[in-house]
Amino acid sequence: MSNDHEFASAEDAANDPRILMFGRLLGAANGLEYLLGKALEEATGLTHSLFELLLIVGRAGEGGISTNGIAQAKVLTSGGATRLVHRGVQLGLVSRRASTDDRRVQIVELTPKGERAAVEASAIHARNIEQLVLAALPASDLDSFAESVKTLSKHAARVLPVMP
Repeated sequence: MSNDHEFASAEDAANDPRILMFGRLLGAANGLEYLLGKALEEATGLTHSLFELLLIVGRAGEGGISTNGIAQAKVLTSGGATRLVHRGVQLGLVSRRASTDDRRVQIVELTPKGERAAVEASAIHARNIEQLVLAALPASDLDSFAESVKTLSKHAARVLPVMP
């Protein structure tokens, strides 16, 4: 093991600008996810996880998306995605069927109820995002902020391993 340490102390490490920036990013994301998820659930009855499921399946469009595709998009194990899809099926928000290409693969699609729920919840969620996220930033920074978040998201997706 190398004796070449970048930091002289835990205090130095904790105050490193890179570590502070990432901690602030996580803190902001976690806090906003809690606030936005709570507001969404209070207004619609949908948990944030179920809402994300509706968005992922909605983004896939006609033809649906595999359970494994959902797992990768949500950074879940295949078992976690299967349980989430099962909850969506129980609530009548999504349906699943065997793929015509590979009967072992389950394809998930929005039901008409899921389509309505996604549209209604998205309108509420978008307004809450405007109030809790966008209003906190200077208007002149919004485009560069959105582009930076998109860049980080694409980079993370590229380097993320395939979920088991």
